[in-house]
Amino acid sequence: MRMRSRAWTLAAASLLAAAAGPAYGAGTPSAESAAQSAQYTVQDLGTLGGTRSKATAVDGNTAVGSSLTRGDAAEHAFAYDLHRHTMIDLGTLGRASRATDVEGDYVVGESDLSAAGPTHGFAYSLRTRRLLDIGTLGGSSTHVTGLNGDTVVGTSSLSGDAVTHAFAYSLRTRTMTDLGSLAGPSGQSSAAAVSGSVVVGSSSLPDLPATTTHGFAYNLRTRTMTDLGTLGGSSSTANDISGSTVVGQSRTAANTLTGYAYDLRTGTRTDLGSHLLTRQLISGSTVVGGDGMLASSFDLTTHTSAVIGSGRGVTEVRQITGNLMVGDNFAPNSFAFVARADDGEFTYLPSLGGLNSHAAQANRNGVVAGSAALPSGDPGTANGPFHAAVWVPQPAA
Repeated sequence: MRMRSRAWTLAAASLLAAAAGPAYGAGTPSAESAAQSAQYTVQDLGTLGGTRSKATAVDGNTAVGSSLTRGDAAEHAFAYDLHRHTMIDLGTLGRASRATDVEGDYVVGESDLSAAGPTHGFAYSLRTRRLLDIGTLGGSSTHVTGLNGDTVVGTSSLSGDAVTHAFAYSLRTRTMTDLGSLAGPSGQSSAAAVSGSVVVGSSSLPDLPATTTHGFAYNLRTRTMTDLGTLGGSSSTANDISGSTVVGQSRTAANTLTGYAYDLRTGTRTDLGSHLLTRQLISGSTVVGGDGMLASSFDLTTHTSAVIGSGRGVTEVRQITGNLMVGDNFAPNSFAFVARADDGEFTYLPSLGGLNSHAAQANRNGVVAGSAALPSGDPGTANGPFHAAVWVPQPAA
């Protein structure tokens, strides 16, 4: 079906000051934008004693991320209780750690075992306050990419570190499952996301170079891997999943790159076009992605497409939850925003006194986690150190 386009309206906007630079140069949000963004209040989460911190995820009343410790001696993962306004140090498996996601009582992330050593994934229980090394598939390192329920997914090296495979780790049974690859035990694979019992990612193929990949979906119940194929070209990736719908990137028969959606129930594959070429994410029937400059959405029910924002500056969506999208609008300056997929509203988020900010994730209540710059003590510099921050929506007046 032919796509129909419409532009998002800006609830927060006239997007960027005209004096900021060329057509795709972002300066500062306009006065009107800043005023209307006051529907969110910003909270500085502080640090673990160092000068800088950042929040990467939020779920319920818990925001997580990483912070420099006292004297900026090391980087440690943290969890911040939004009700009690307290930050706890999650520790490390050796040297440094970074929290990447949180759901319920569990925080997941990665920790360096030593200054020059490998990295292992970890899970931290907020209930027991214990840090767990989730291990590897026999190699030296793991990389965590997703968390859903009690399942952590990512990529691990195998014995000898020559091959990496996607894995799923059960927090309930404390067991790691090697998901294999479409090319068999010697092939390469990586996991991108998990929803329920389905893990998606990318895998090498039999008798082809490891750089030629197909997206896959792995069912943890049946222990079967499905090749998601392509839009007629040689390769594809799978980057996210919601319900039974997988999204990613594919080459076409004409050897061009485009975004796609694949329904695991029906086998229906939808070409999302070149405007959703990168960073494909999905929530329900809404897919978001970008073309390296602008971010767009695509409704799989109506097959309508929409540009997110005004079409000026570089716009990247970092996460979509329900109808709420969060991300950054930048070039060269970065401003955190929230946008809605249902009505197109676009709102800049207030700062901590400096110029720039970043939005990473939102919870189901619309609280956004990220980082923002403090005021600078140098009149020639717009930003002080960045601190982890959350933006809390306020009731309409």
